[in-house]
Amino acid sequence: MAQDAGAARFYNAAEDLIGRNLKAGRGDKIAVIDGGGSYTYSDIAERVERFANAIRAAGVLPEQRVVLALHDSVDFPTAFLGAIRAGAIPVPVNTRLAARDYAYILADSRAEALFVSANLKDLVLGEAEVPRHVIVSGGEGEGSFAAFLETPGDDTAPAETTPDDMCFWLYTSGTTGMPKGAVHLHSHLMLTAELYAVQTLGISEADTVYSAAKLFFAYGLGNGLTFPFAVGATAILLEGPPDPASVSRIIRENKPTVFFGVPTLYGMLLASKDLPEQGDHALRLCVSAGEALPEELLNRWRKRVGTEILDGIGTTEMLHIFLSNRQGEVVPGATGKAVPGYELRLVDDEGNVCKPGEMGVLEVSGPTAAVMYWNQRAKSLDTFRGPWTRTGDKYVADENGVYTYCGRNDDMMKVGGIYVSPFEVEGALLKHEAVLEAAVVGHPDHDGLIKPKAFVVLSEGVEASDALTENLTAFVKNDLATYKYPRWIIYADTLPKTATGKIQRFKLRETA
Repeated sequence: MAQDAGAARFYNAAEDLIGRNLKAGRGDKIAVIDGGGSYTYSDIAERVERFANAIRAAGVLPEQRVVLALHDSVDFPTAFLGAIRAGAIPVPVNTRLAARDYAYILADSRAEALFVSANLKDLVLGEAEVPRHVIVSGGEGEGSFAAFLETPGDDTAPAETTPDDMCFWLYTSGTTGMPKGAVHLHSHLMLTAELYAVQTLGISEADTVYSAAKLFFAYGLGNGLTFPFAVGATAILLEGPPDPASVSRIIRENKPTVFFGVPTLYGMLLASKDLPEQGDHALRLCVSAGEALPEELLNRWRKRVGTEILDGIGTTEMLHIFLSNRQGEVVPGATGKAVPGYELRLVDDEGNVCKPGEMGVLEVSGPTAAVMYWNQRAKSLDTFRGPWTRTGDKYVADENGVYTYCGRNDDMMKVGGIYVSPFEVEGALLKHEAVLEAAVVGHPDHDGLIKPKAFVVLSEGVEASDALTENLTAFVKNDLATYKYPRWIIYADTLPKTATGKIQRFKLRETA
């Protein structure tokens, strides 16, 4: 970038996240623990600088896109921060997509380079036009990540970016169509740490952090990279799937003090015999996002593990959590209050701002909103409405600014002319000891009128029966208004979910 008046605003997010730890004397502190070992902040700084040099030497220019299809290991923060340091735009992608999705993202982003884990290479490139550079993490020899880091280069200065320069993209899950690339700026990463991680969670240098949500998610990127690097904490990375046995082992052996999960995983952990109980872990705080946390799961976790779970909601478009419960002020069944620095409002179907107690679609205003969806003008205008970003989530807020989740805009159902939240019915079912997981959708009865239909995964050792169905129906009727009970209960081995753990109710509606 040319030296002009804007040069005084120099800010490079990678330089900040790495440099602040070196300046604070934390060079010898462990920054990352992965399956291959431990890495200090000095180690990470060296790797990031070498990556930036190598990507420049490869001819990747500032603002050109670099797709990262990487599992959680030290190679991820190396590539993500290294690309940012060089002024390139890293684009982390879900490692559980189909070949056509990868082909679409590589073409849509016009990627100059692909950094891919060895066991994903064939899938990612299966239907895609091959980018100019393909570097394999976990591979050997020429074309491997290790060889790439050895590329000669001596231009060690970070790119002369500003807080408002394009920094990285994150593609949404694409549950209603092809993925959309949300464009984020250099300032956004540290702002999420300052507003949420520090002010709401109290994360500090003394913490060890483990996030079951992977780094390619907005939620996981903050949890496992931005937040610990912002304060000099230690991040634990798990390359494989976060199954209950693996997560329990990390909690027991690595002693994280802060754990980030999703409701489905909390339920699976509670159903597992491997979960450490009080006195056998170092957790001081747990966080849940991705989908609203049922009150019953929170109560069971408190009783067994002895820690709070702070429920919160964030989106890819806002980068991280902007509405959350607070330590010592948890409202079970509610998502909480606005995170400092963000404003919230609910809007009805006519566009009017809702009063306390009225249900509406949640909109948020804050400094971390994506500037657009890449190459998607109409969808950008529909989501980014001036200072307000529309989430598509239905909420109710009380006079104290406490927000309670009611479901996605397209998940709500009207029963007898009254809105019913599937989440409320699911929460009632989960209180029953026989139920491990539940999902509720609307389904027409013989008259074509919409009624709740439940899909239930039973706890281990429980068998489906007509008697159990009658029992569950009566149980929900006793807990909720009578019209809300499920008219049908279908027993399933599993429920369809996104990679973030969100239940895909649209698939259940199709099944129904």
